[in-house]
Amino acid sequence: MIVPALYDMEIIYKIKTVNAQEILAHLKECSDDFYPPLIERVNLEEYSRKLLEKSITFEAWNQNFLVGLLAAYFNQNTDRSVFITNVSVLKKFMGMGIASELLGQCIKYAAGKKIREIDLEVNKESAYAINLYGKFDFVIEGVSERLVKMKLKLIN
Repeated sequence: MIVPALYDMEIIYKIKTVNAQEILAHLKECSDDFYPPLIERVNLEEYSRKLLEKSITFEAWNQNFLVGLLAAYFNQNTDRSVFITNVSVLKKFMGMGIASELLGQCIKYAAGKKIREIDLEVNKESAYAINLYGKFDFVIEGVSERLVKMKLKLIN
């Protein structure tokens, strides 16, 4: 993937505009930033299609390149919950507040849909991600050998 030059870092945020090929290219580019790498855990082509078909995507764009992605499954029929399945930002764009903006947009969107809670799982080695979620008042619900389960209650 050819990523834009650093001199034009304008970020445009959108919701649910991305296509499967753009998701796939983004996930391939970000795979090694996950631990273990995303490509070792999922079939990226299938996961990209699943995200497109079943999730709400919150997107950060720079010059028509997907540079940040948050994908969340909204279960509004029964327990009115959300599960964040992916938060990723291209390495070149990290540290610009993109993940925070995407997470804030997801929370606002969920609150507008009267969602009760947002859940996610993060690798317990990912201190940066755990701290990010903590800044948004997610609390740790459980820890396994490899994962930390976190929850944000929106409605009691």
